[in-house]
Amino acid sequence: MHNRLIAIIGAGVMGCATALDVARAGYRVILQDISASVIEHAPDVIRREYRSACFLKQGYGQVPLDQIMERISFQTQDEGVEEASIIIENVTENLELKKEVYARLYHKARPDALFALNTSCISVTKLASFLPDPGRAIGVHLMNPVPVKSMVEVIKGHHTTEDTEHEMVAFLETLDKSPVVIEDLPGFVSNRLSHLLMNEAAYIVQDGIATPEQVDAIMKKGFNYQMGPLETADLIGLDTVVHSLKVLYDSYQDPKFRCCPMLQKMVDAGQWGRKTGQGFYAY
Repeated sequence: MHNRLIAIIGAGVMGCATALDVARAGYRVILQDISASVIEHAPDVIRREYRSACFLKQGYGQVPLDQIMERISFQTQDEGVEEASIIIENVTENLELKKEVYARLYHKARPDALFALNTSCISVTKLASFLPDPGRAIGVHLMNPVPVKSMVEVIKGHHTTEDTEHEMVAFLETLDKSPVVIEDLPGFVSNRLSHLLMNEAAYIVQDGIATPEQVDAIMKKGFNYQMGPLETADLIGLDTVVHSLKVLYDSYQDPKFRCCPMLQKMVDAGQWGRKTGQGFYAY
């Protein structure tokens, strides 16, 4: 079974939120990113995620923030990764970049380390093929915001072993998560469905049928969604949504995944949602 050291590679918003959740559960965490600027700002991102989680999730503040921060090591190098029992890869959704990261890590990781591949759309089998032992790799699709969302989509690659599956599920349960284990095809369950909804919502706005506020209000009040599809797109990042749609389109060659032209135009204009202050809504 895993020890108490977990390495998280990639310190973007998802990486920071994952580090917060893992450290809160009592694990020591290495949070690594090649960007010194990203690592410099990571503690502030974690503090912000913690405050938000305390507001949104009852009882989250029972573990003090200073105690959580003491368990996290922020670094730009891979020092200590060789001691981690689980490596959570959380870099940008770019196949070539992920391939480079895996090539770097598998020379340093301990032989029995598990690789949790946090991808939203790319095939886990394909990603695992870049590792020397794909049986120790498994997809772990954490939902945003990580501290608040309990469901985790766990994706078995073609070579993922039963031991890897069982150990990863057991680890996620120690984080108070509810893993749902599924088979591997690009987009899995969550993004094959959610990206179709977000893309169609964008088409509705493009066609002048309704405003973003009206689309989201109908889905929230009529279907009990906590967030509307366009609010969700802004939260994820419209650039990420467009990239994921392209991955889905390339993977399936199905026109239903064709990106809404207005959505692509917004991304080209730098209107990426919350991260830039402007998307379907102003922030």
